[in-house]
Amino acid sequence: MTDYTYLTVATAGTLLAFVADLSRHTSGWGFNVLDASALSVWAVAGAQKTLAVGLGWLPAVLLGTITAVGGGAIRDLLLARTPSVFGGTPLYATVAIVVSAVMVVCSRFGAPTVGVLAGITVGVSLRLAASTWGWKLPGSRDWRLGSSKDRDS
Repeated sequence: MTDYTYLTVATAGTLLAFVADLSRHTSGWGFNVLDASALSVWAVAGAQKTLAVGLGWLPAVLLGTITAVGGGAIRDLLLARTPSVFGGTPLYATVAIVVSAVMVVCSRFGAPTVGVLAGITVGVSLRLAASTWGWKLPGSRDWRLGSSKDRDS
């Protein structure tokens, strides 16, 4: 809240969203690349800011994930869609967790710049691969106790 650049960029993005009709352009390859990039950048930024104030690795991973996923959820709500984090889309929050963890590990080894670059690269690659090949985590219906005989009957 001390750097007004964030507010300026957010305001500019909001104005752009009101001027441009984005609802027709949310399923193509370009949108997927932009979405993967934004998810990765926000995960890195959230983790980096958390580490900068002296919090540990777990808060950094959690806040990096929340920062990344929160922006995408707001975008989806403004487009009248179910937020990606609630399922139905290939790996979303999982990518944010991985990116945040990459940033934390690199920072712990004294290479935060490498963490930024590696986190974004890993995040974009993983998100695009998940979108391309439809990788998803198992849903609640895929997890059942009991033997396979019980499930088949």
